[in-house]
Amino acid sequence: MTTPVLDIAVRHRLGDFQLDAAFQSQGRLTALFGTSGSGKTSLVNVIGGLIRPQAGHVRVEGEALLDTARGVFLPKHRRRIGYVFQEARLFPHLTVRQNLLFGHWFVPHAVRKPAELDKVLELLGIGHLLKRRPGALSGGEKQRVAIGRALLAQPRLLLMDEPLAALDEARKAEILPHIERLRDEVGIPIVYVSHSLAEVARLATTVAIVDAGRIAACGPTAEILARVDLASRPGAPEASAVLSAAVTGFDEAFGLARLATPAGELAIARGALRLGQQLRVRIMASDVMLSLAPPEGTSALNALPGTVAEIGERTGEGGSTVHLRLDCGAANLIVRLTAKSVASLALAIGKPVYAIIKSVSVETP
Repeated sequence: MTTPVLDIAVRHRLGDFQLDAAFQSQGRLTALFGTSGSGKTSLVNVIGGLIRPQAGHVRVEGEALLDTARGVFLPKHRRRIGYVFQEARLFPHLTVRQNLLFGHWFVPHAVRKPAELDKVLELLGIGHLLKRRPGALSGGEKQRVAIGRALLAQPRLLLMDEPLAALDEARKAEILPHIERLRDEVGIPIVYVSHSLAEVARLATTVAIVDAGRIAACGPTAEILARVDLASRPGAPEASAVLSAAVTGFDEAFGLARLATPAGELAIARGALRLGQQLRVRIMASDVMLSLAPPEGTSALNALPGTVAEIGERTGEGGSTVHLRLDCGAANLIVRLTAKSVASLALAIGKPVYAIIKSVSVETP
């Protein structure tokens, strides 16, 4: 059996709040998703050694950082964990280069990698900032430097506690591609705390939903976000489908891009997409309509054939809404309809349908 990258099971009381969370993950980037006060940051602080829990264990790639049953508790300075906070927390009197090398100083000389600084500068696109001080940096630049400092400490695990929460949308757009490269190229597992569904859908390979100090669900991102049974839970993310996609062509006359996805071909606004580009797209359950026949005379450009695979319980005020899961080829789509629509279309498991999706409703990076 493969050893999990992360194996967490801890219990701890903080005043009136009880943390009782357990999950395992093989993901390159594990997102802890939940509402404010759900226990995400407390759980990260346990992993990082900032909180010593009353019971449980924390294992990273099989090595115990904490095991109360065996009396193991590695202090935070021996865990080799990089920590990136909401605020960059750079030293204002040091240059960017000095801030970065501060992380490198914690690495024993015997295991330091001389070319590591150059790799980090290229990965994060911050080589031109080396002589500046933090006061002359944008919020996104500060966070990239903070990530670089954490990486240069050569950690075994990187904890990112809502690193984009203090940034505006433009700065978030600036830094997200760098976190994607970090996830895909560096090989250091990441625990990423967020209450932003858009960030989680774009970045996470594994999602753990934190609710009132417990793990309500944990698994691959596409599976968790498409869980019909989770859709009505307090604090659960809005149900959606996350699809891998590739740009296969363009409709130049109308500014559209064609995407190949496991659910079928989609037409969306071209934006800055490039031919051959690999990306993730997200389709919210509330943005999908259903038809029993191929649609005609509609403005929506996308109609994907599928079969009703699951019908959830009625939720909402008076039981007014229902979530359904569709089997569309090699992928699932999630649909949120009124209970009346489900009844009027006589929807049942196994019934063929067409999922109608407006191009402007497909979310892309």
